[in-house]
Amino acid sequence: MKIRDFMITDVISVTESTTIKELLKILVANKIGGVPVVGDNGDLIGVISDGDVIRYVKPQGRTVYDMFSLVLVAEQEDFQDKLTYCLDFQVSKIMRTKDIITVNESQRLEEALNIFSKHRIKKIPVIDENKKLIGVVSRGDILRYVYNQIINKTP
Repeated sequence: MKIRDFMITDVISVTESTTIKELLKILVANKIGGVPVVGDNGDLIGVISDGDVIRYVKPQGRTVYDMFSLVLVAEQEDFQDKLTYCLDFQVSKIMRTKDIITVNESQRLEEALNIFSKHRIKKIPVIDENKKLIGVVSRGDILRYVYNQIINKTP
């Protein structure tokens, strides 16, 4: 069984100039937890997830600095203030661009299963030989495919 047999080809993606506000709207409207980030020619340049956004907008805690008995205190940021402040930032500010795990459509199902198991990620971008995004595979896609093709035996 190859990845092409169950990958999603109608991929929802964003560009690096998409704002965090636009990204949140896309994630919520489509009930998804992350998207690939593509360049002008459709090549994969990064990924961004709901977890990346949450980690970024998380308010910073109170910090006490003791510099030779001069104590400086940084008060905790308010969540609403931090969120409002960064809604217009572009996703390029927080997207991941390094160590992105990808697959190609001719790889076997078992390879995707190994990746999901080893790296504990939810989605894997599928790219062609030119690094152009052609699909995405999620854990749910694999479970649906296994259920429909093997357990339920429906096409």
